[in-house]
Amino acid sequence: MRYKKFGSTGLFVSELCLGTMTFGGEGELWSKIGNLQQEDANRLVGRALDAGVNFIDTADVYSEGRSEVITGQALRDLKIARDEVVVATKVFGQTGPGANARGNSRFHIIDSVKKSLSRLQLDHIDLYQIHGFDPATPVEETVRALDNLVQHGHVRYVGVSNWAAWQIMKALGIAERLGLARFESLQAYYTIAGRDLERELVPMLQSEGVGLMVWSPLAGGLLSGKYGRDGQAEAGSRRAAFDFPPVDRDRAYDSIDALRLVADARGVSVAQVALAWLLHQRVVTSVIIGAKRVDQLDDNLAATSIKLTQDELAALDQVSALPPEYPGWMHERQGEYRRQQLSGSGAV
Repeated sequence: MRYKKFGSTGLFVSELCLGTMTFGGEGELWSKIGNLQQEDANRLVGRALDAGVNFIDTADVYSEGRSEVITGQALRDLKIARDEVVVATKVFGQTGPGANARGNSRFHIIDSVKKSLSRLQLDHIDLYQIHGFDPATPVEETVRALDNLVQHGHVRYVGVSNWAAWQIMKALGIAERLGLARFESLQAYYTIAGRDLERELVPMLQSEGVGLMVWSPLAGGLLSGKYGRDGQAEAGSRRAAFDFPPVDRDRAYDSIDALRLVADARGVSVAQVALAWLLHQRVVTSVIIGAKRVDQLDDNLAATSIKLTQDELAALDQVSALPPEYPGWMHERQGEYRRQQLSGSGAV
């Protein structure tokens, strides 16, 4: 297990992060994703920590708060020292019946962090993430509220999830101008079958020193190796009950075919190669993996030992490449000479 610097901070997190969306099973949506209860969750958390994972991600809306409860209890049951694990959770989604029990307002953020701390049985949250963009709340209100939490010691670092590049840049600008805690990470969807964030988000992350946490690295199980072009899935698979996130199926199946060639040649699973591809992307800080069983978790953990060759990476990149899109193709055309100058090969 390798450990990577988290954003512009001095914190280091494991390249794999244990996701807890399969914990709890409360509510119609979350029951389709997983319904692990305390004993099974303890087993998964213990196995992940034994393998070197020091990063756990949850959210206040997962299983209607039950995931946070189970996660916090697992750390207590396993007697994990607080400084040995980085705990991340999120705020934004609906957590009650009231009109203000959602969004990124100061009202909801400060109310929600107290409830998350109670459910997790912690005195602080290491990474507190805004789970989605709220068009009703000024970005400055959100940034100021998060800074208050950092200053009061309730939260160590703050991050964001599922925002556009311009929205994150606006928040970073506000934080810099006012001297407030800034977003240190983006949690976003990224797979070999869904590389959309490479257009705008990846350049922004690299420019501003913001870390990337990847959610759904197997595209909701689509890249697990259980699926073929016939669209049939193994009974009990997540995609069979919850077909998310959306993907370009043709490009996804082409990617799966290429992943399978590498997997078969190496004697490993398709899922391991899909995860290994992400771990080879320089922008990625940590890849969030979730599981319902220990053998699934072990298969995912094994991806850290796969070192893809340049030829393998090139083949996977070619089959999964995004189609050209403006202004990207114009930047490519206009910037070629300057790139040659940077590399020292430009003629005078």
